[in-house]
Amino acid sequence: MYYNYQSDTTQFLNEFLEQHPEEAEQRLKNRHLLWDVELNPEEQAGFEAAKLPKKPYAYQPD
Repeated sequence: MYYNYQSDTTQFLNEFLEQHPEEAEQRLKNRHLLWDVELNPEEQAGFEAAKLPKKPYAYQPD
């Protein structure tokens, strides 16, 4: 099998990032906006307290 295959899209992105190294830095900055956030423990506890219990069988009428 040929394990070193890269799609055209992957090749394009790799070449683009080589030519524009500032974009790699910007990607990391943007990642921090969505994924690397600290969760507020008080807010998380409120979310847990607001959850409703699930029914054993969701399709059974009440």
